[in-house]
Amino acid sequence: MPLGDKEGDTNKSRLCGVDTLFSFNTKKLITSYIDVGGFDFVVTPLLHPGHRESQSKMDGIDSLELQLLPYGGSDLNVSGQQWSEYVVGEVSPWIDLDSKDELFRKDSEALLKQAIDWASYLSLQACLLPTPKGNSCVNYARCVSQVLQGLEDMQLWLRIPFGMSDDDSQPKSNSTVDSWETWNSFRLHCDHHSQLSIVLDILRVLPPENSQKRWYGEPVAAAILDSDLFLTKSRARITTKYLSKRHQKLITDFFDYSIQIIISAKKLEEQDTSDFHSITDPQRHPLQPYLDHIGNLYKRKDPLSEKELFEFGIRDFLHSAIQPLKDYSLALSYESLEKDAVKYSEYERAICLALLERIPSEETAAVATTVLVVVGAGRGPLVRASIEASQKTGRKLRVYAVEKNPNTAFALNELVMRNGWVSTVTIVSSDVRYWDAPEKADILVSDMLGSFGDDELSPEILDGAQRVF
Repeated sequence: MPLGDKEGDTNKSRLCGVDTLFSFNTKKLITSYIDVGGFDFVVTPLLHPGHRESQSKMDGIDSLELQLLPYGGSDLNVSGQQWSEYVVGEVSPWIDLDSKDELFRKDSEALLKQAIDWASYLSLQACLLPTPKGNSCVNYARCVSQVLQGLEDMQLWLRIPFGMSDDDSQPKSNSTVDSWETWNSFRLHCDHHSQLSIVLDILRVLPPENSQKRWYGEPVAAAILDSDLFLTKSRARITTKYLSKRHQKLITDFFDYSIQIIISAKKLEEQDTSDFHSITDPQRHPLQPYLDHIGNLYKRKDPLSEKELFEFGIRDFLHSAIQPLKDYSLALSYESLEKDAVKYSEYERAICLALLERIPSEETAAVATTVLVVVGAGRGPLVRASIEASQKTGRKLRVYAVEKNPNTAFALNELVMRNGWVSTVTIVSSDVRYWDAPEKADILVSDMLGSFGDDELSPEILDGAQRVF
């Protein structure tokens, strides 16, 4: 059950999962945590935690029961749709593909392949990989990179520690390892594969806020909260769970980046003596107070604006460069560009400054007219910005809206007619490089910038447009 039910809310972070111990009966996990507990998906180990390839091949141990042991129960007790929608696989945490022990390393490689093959067979949405051990993860990354080459749709989530545990003050702790550097090294060896994401393992001592922010630019799919991180408050025989203020702020920030929250139930399952998987009343479920707290944090966050909702599906993605000389942009592309209110207000401010610099005198402004050419007028946002700049500064303007895409002429013409700009704006359906301008321009305005200032053929087009000056 999603954490929030606001209209139009498609944020992935409204879905909350639970991390569980290995079970032969996945159907029981789905019933307990999803049907009764109210979670949206379960993260569960795919292989029996005691399984090692070398042990199963020992002399005298060749029974069918042991050979099937790593794969748990049959997949027939859960439908294919349930496997793909409700289950995220987890690879056993003990594996170390960079171990100096050759036998252990080979066992780890074999188990990794077994787990991912099984997860692919089940059509799982994702598979959680254990945290890299130590400072080096070259062989681990190499094996994962090989696996990624053969994957179709499934995502691989790499578990990375976030902060410090209570044990990090001990000399034996590996707290000096920079988790971001570990991740960066790992993803470089995997060639920045798009199906490799991060799951942050939130620890008790959080890193400084500046260190937290660098993760917001990374492909973080989820964050795991251990049940031990929650504090307890009892009032009128009602027990509630809550996180510290710093953890609450962190989780709230995660929601804005579509990071899903996963509550680890492993320690509660280890301590349980009454088999809470048999509980049928949602209010009596041991994880209900934890889920309630996360749900309250989600509901308290400010709703997204119309602009943010529009951008949500395309935010933080690297898009293919626009090629205006080869293809005509679609109406949807123009619409998305026009929603960037900040960009066009800054263009308007810049045009105001340019007009005032060219004609500083109020007396001259009454008779002088500035010729302005908009290169790549699209559906007219820069034309509007130019006219509004003229009105604010009191400087006369004559605008040529030059646009190569003939499909935008309808929108441009409607904009000019509706606002009464017929005497001020001339629409030119032409490639500006070959346009024979009737007069020389004083100002040239264009937003052919792309993502890096040059990936919409901006230098080539604007260089050809210089002759209109």
